[in-house]
Amino acid sequence: MSIPAVGGPHAAATRKALLRLLPLLCLTYFMSYVDRTNIALAKTHLQADVGISAAAFGLGAGLFFLTYSLFEVPSNLVMYRVGPRRWIARIALSWGAVTSLMMFIADDVTFYIGRIALGAAEAGLYPAMMFMMTRWFAQKDRATAIGFIYLAPTLGLLLGGPLGGALMELDDVAGFHGWQWMFLIEGLITMGIGLVVLALLPEVPADAKWLAPQEAAVLSEHAEHTAQGGEGGGAHSLKGKMGQAFGRPFILLIGVIYFLNQLTMNGVTFNVPSIIESLDVSGSFLVGLLSGVTGIGGTIGVLVVPALYRRFPRESLTIGVLAVSPALVAAVFLSVSSPSVRIVLIGVMSMLLFGTLPVFWSVAMARMGGIVAAAGLAFINTVGLTGGFVGPYLFGLAESDSGDPTSGFPIVIVASLVAGGLAVALRWALRREDRTTAGSAPSTVERDPEVLA
Repeated sequence: MSIPAVGGPHAAATRKALLRLLPLLCLTYFMSYVDRTNIALAKTHLQADVGISAAAFGLGAGLFFLTYSLFEVPSNLVMYRVGPRRWIARIALSWGAVTSLMMFIADDVTFYIGRIALGAAEAGLYPAMMFMMTRWFAQKDRATAIGFIYLAPTLGLLLGGPLGGALMELDDVAGFHGWQWMFLIEGLITMGIGLVVLALLPEVPADAKWLAPQEAAVLSEHAEHTAQGGEGGGAHSLKGKMGQAFGRPFILLIGVIYFLNQLTMNGVTFNVPSIIESLDVSGSFLVGLLSGVTGIGGTIGVLVVPALYRRFPRESLTIGVLAVSPALVAAVFLSVSSPSVRIVLIGVMSMLLFGTLPVFWSVAMARMGGIVAAAGLAFINTVGLTGGFVGPYLFGLAESDSGDPTSGFPIVIVASLVAGGLAVALRWALRREDRTTAGSAPSTVERDPEVLA
């Protein structure tokens, strides 16, 4: 079957899908990011009200990612069987309930339990959304679509801080602390969104009432023709397909680079409010507002990088440059003392860290399809998000030793340099993967000329 020419009906259908499908996914992911990072705003209040130390906070912040990553692959395999709509709705209802219950944190142990439960409840959300991208969009459009999805966490950082800060101003209302109100209200909002997902989210183009039958058909056709490694390669058993998902070098390398990216991103993100407070900024709302600099930087990154990548599709080069650059930013951060310059540099670092993520997932999706994509994307997320555990924990240990919330920035430098080195190995792995694919079956995927050289 031939693929219709680029543009025309497919381009129109893609634009419609971007406008109608992505807002609901973005809203869901927005609340997931708000609910997993709102403890950053509560950090100093939990210390004062409950007695949670910096090291205990860092451990609790990271424990979320431990259970999140542990349940990623099983969750996505269930999603493949029951469908994304019901599974994403179930995830939202579960983590919303856990978020509200975190208002009852009373000590270190209950804090740890809440974070562990939150990670388990939210597991599988992001790879489920990435799996939907393989069913809806052609490869050439996926970096753009994923970039729009990543607007959710960047807006979560930009708007979640002021939202959480405003809710925390409800301190002493009805006898509750402000952070208790924040957990309760944000959790209830998430549960409401879960019900909306259950009612409105179409799983595949054919389910969308707002698409004409011919539009749904052309979207599905392009998405299917650009899915690689789905059921082929001679692996007909589930074990064989899991080997395709977990054992290929490029998948492992993307996972490890993503691990270092998340180590840096979450180590910094969970400490931005305390860093800003250390700059003699006071007041929950003002701290939350200035903490939104990470969201501003991230928003710029997920809009600009996919646009540049679409024009200059250099896979491993783009990943490598964006991986190394945070080391330079962190070095400059440590060498200056101006509060305003330091806040701007945090925004620049967020731009680099977030901007590379749509490229990660686009590179992986180009070479996976079917149940292999469901498992493989979850596996990459599993490896990567363990960095979300390690980063806050290492930053917490560094702050406990020094008393300075910026003392974790040397960790950023080391992690970024290692990630840049791995990007060189990734170039070799992508060349090997594409040559193997080209030798076994015709490929319709647009390939990076750098990799094919």
